[in-house]
Amino acid sequence: MTLSSRRVRTTLGIAAISAALVGSTLLPAPAAGDPQQPRVHPAAPDRQRAPQTSDGVPGEIAPWVPVTQRGPESWTWTTLAGWQVAPGVSFERFDLSDARGPVRGHLLRIEYNTPGISLDYAGRPKIASTAPLLDTVLADQAIAGVNGDFFDIGDTGAPLGVGRDRQRKLLHGVASGWNCAFFIKRDGQPDIDFLYATGRIKQYPEIEIPTVNAPSVRQGGIGLYTDKWGELKRYQVTDGQKKDVRMLVVKNGVVTERYTKFPKSLPVRGKILIGRGEGAKQLRRLKKGTRLTIKARVDPRPQMAITGNVFLIRDGERKARDDREMHPRTAVGIDYDTGVIFLLVIDGRQSHSRGYTMVETATLMEYLGADEALNLDGGGSSTMVAQQPDGKVKVLNSPSDGRQRWVPNGLEVLYDPTATPPPVTPVPPPAP
Repeated sequence: MTLSSRRVRTTLGIAAISAALVGSTLLPAPAAGDPQQPRVHPAAPDRQRAPQTSDGVPGEIAPWVPVTQRGPESWTWTTLAGWQVAPGVSFERFDLSDARGPVRGHLLRIEYNTPGISLDYAGRPKIASTAPLLDTVLADQAIAGVNGDFFDIGDTGAPLGVGRDRQRKLLHGVASGWNCAFFIKRDGQPDIDFLYATGRIKQYPEIEIPTVNAPSVRQGGIGLYTDKWGELKRYQVTDGQKKDVRMLVVKNGVVTERYTKFPKSLPVRGKILIGRGEGAKQLRRLKKGTRLTIKARVDPRPQMAITGNVFLIRDGERKARDDREMHPRTAVGIDYDTGVIFLLVIDGRQSHSRGYTMVETATLMEYLGADEALNLDGGGSSTMVAQQPDGKVKVLNSPSDGRQRWVPNGLEVLYDPTATPPPVTPVPPPAP
């Protein structure tokens, strides 16, 4: 079966993914449009050429087929299963095939203004640590979630970008380089845009701190580490650099220790500043006993945030460029017209599912109705968990490693059944 050319933007509730729809379903095509060059902030380099997955495994090259045989008009969509996870949250598993081969997808639709529904950063107690996504989601008593940021898979395990939790506030971040983010704004509405995190010293505002709890301190720069990080190990965050480095330990607002030779391991209690090259020279003048008021912030100031590597759709325009490498994918999108957030996982590197290119992931998000979409970590990291009809939260996709990969964070969905809609203020009748 092929798709009609009529485009429908709709949110499927539980009725639309009931057993009556399990079987072959035809999907309409999105409006045509050529990919555009991403709008990149001067401080955020184009990540399109960055590794597409944390594991760095090269993707299988997608077979060339004519455009008419790989767009939505050529799709055959079969819904395999679907159920309501919670009020305002529905899950659908589907097979989709075209001339390039079969793909299996897993989709959560979240009506984000539903009373009791919220999204948050799912993370470990310490940033420099990893665990299966299911364990992290269950620890927060969430009902669903997907894996999140790209991370330092071969070393610290820490995420590369910006992360903010509703309760624990800013956890980690960078001033430039990894700033494409999904976040919930202060007014409670979702957005996909750039976010920037920095640290500053009140007494020395001229000293720049461009990374906060990052996997490494940038050459010539200074990094801030807090008690949320975990344990610093020798020269791990200086990428093995041993010369022209400096570490300051700050406790209760006072510099208590200074190191040019780093300890083998050091649990972070309080705050630690680490400099490389020119950054180390700047820290040299801060002697023992110096009082420092160190703050970290993310701009703009969201309730929660998590980053990916590139925008798939930006301001309604498709931005993805790579249509060659196929990988398992994880993505998040927002449809402002219907008030829906999409969490999407595509299986890959398996016989039942070839994986998707960046362009294909963006095309599917565009078809679903997303005005904005962000690519999260893929490959063996791609994982979706959600509550099943029996009430148990389980892994719903097929991770390409054959098991859950240990990851540092994710994007989770929570439900508070005690939440009630805000009271409606009655409008007085007009005066006679």
